[in-house]
Amino acid sequence: MADLEALEDWAAGLLGQLQPAARNQLARSIGQALRRSQQQRIIAQRNPDGSKYAPRKQRNLRGKQGRIKRQVKMFKKLRTASFLKVQGDGNTISVGFTGRVARIARVHQYGLRDRAERVAPEVKYDQREVLGFTGADIDLIRENLLLHLTLE
Repeated sequence: MADLEALEDWAAGLLGQLQPAARNQLARSIGQALRRSQQQRIIAQRNPDGSKYAPRKQRNLRGKQGRIKRQVKMFKKLRTASFLKVQGDGNTISVGFTGRVARIARVHQYGLRDRAERVAPEVKYDQREVLGFTGADIDLIRENLLLHLTLE
């Protein structure tokens, strides 16, 4: 987070010179770029530090006939734009989940306990950081900011 604070200090003076409409446009474009970055990381099944997600637990599927698909990637629908929302205005940018999906993502993000269904037993989920900053994300923000300022 120290890198993010350093970037914020560096960009504060430059952003103060922009008109509100230009700041909103910049926030939207950076937010969309961050969302794409998060989506690619979720597709690759990687935590922000580069480690792989904890694998799914084995399930006891007595009576299940045929092939069991364990190759299906986790968070396949969560990474879509309809669930992974970008909000930005002149002062803030946020990329995250809303509603019921936010609860599911939070359980995995922090490795909390939850039920898969209402009648299911409570289970401790492994920590899988769905959202987070990487060094590449900080560089992406810096590059988008510089690109926007040079085009102005």
